[in-house]
Amino acid sequence: MARSPDTPEDARRLLCALGDHIRDVVVGARGMDMTAIDGSTAADTIYAIDRVADDALVEWFARHWPGVELVSEGLDEPAVLAADAEWTVIVDTIDGTRGLMYDKRPAWSLAAAAPRGGSLRDVVTAAMTELPTAKQGAADQLSAVRGADAVVAERVDLRDGARHTLPVRPSTATDLEHGFAGIAKFFVPGKPALAHLESELFRRLGSRVVFDDEYISSGGQLHELIAGHDRFVADLRPLVDPGALACHPYDVCTAMLLEVAGGVVTDPWGGPLDVPLDTTSPVAWAGYANGALAARVGPVLAQLVDDLAR
Repeated sequence: MARSPDTPEDARRLLCALGDHIRDVVVGARGMDMTAIDGSTAADTIYAIDRVADDALVEWFARHWPGVELVSEGLDEPAVLAADAEWTVIVDTIDGTRGLMYDKRPAWSLAAAAPRGGSLRDVVTAAMTELPTAKQGAADQLSAVRGADAVVAERVDLRDGARHTLPVRPSTATDLEHGFAGIAKFFVPGKPALAHLESELFRRLGSRVVFDDEYISSGGQLHELIAGHDRFVADLRPLVDPGALACHPYDVCTAMLLEVAGGVVTDPWGGPLDVPLDTTSPVAWAGYANGALAARVGPVLAQLVDDLAR
């Protein structure tokens, strides 16, 4: 009979197994019309491919990890699978649906565990699993326990399931020049204000050659920072248009992985990022590849955010 994990390391392994399961379910659903709208929640639109993954979620926990309070975008309210549940597990079964359903870019399955009732800062372990596009032969998985020396990073061969260690390291650059960086401006609401803020940030930093790459996935943005592809990302949508579609706690539940890898995650003013583990709280955040970039970019960003509020 399945039982709750005794240690954060046990929980990490379970979150990785969950990610593997969601990846296999999503890969198996290829051929369906992923783009069909299947419903909506207070947090977001639910597409057909989201429903496939969400349907597999509660069943997996009932079989493998029943002692949880399960929080997920696809659930109307948290599912308490056992009266004596010791853990809160927050899951975004598919983060980056829009890119995946058009086969443009991989999505990510995100999951994090905290002692029951905890917040984002109480998360003790997290895992993120790549949901591949049709042409991919491999998919990556990153996981860690808080306080670990490094992220556990593996590349999984989708043909035979073989796993290989994957070296990942955030950028050590101390400026943004000739690197990827930017502020999320995915959707029409708030786009002009966010673009202006981004332009002014780069001007004040003296950054003239900065590459832009809009990854419509908070998990994807975190991955790009962890893997050394991006140097700085900020998502300030709730500060510009409180009624617009925003990042939520399940989108950033794996932020701890960037910190374990040596990067920095903050609120827009440079303080610790901490939010309830729910599905509706809007989240504004900033991620930096290293402490030097956080020290250089963070204070300028905070000033611009304060100017925005005036």
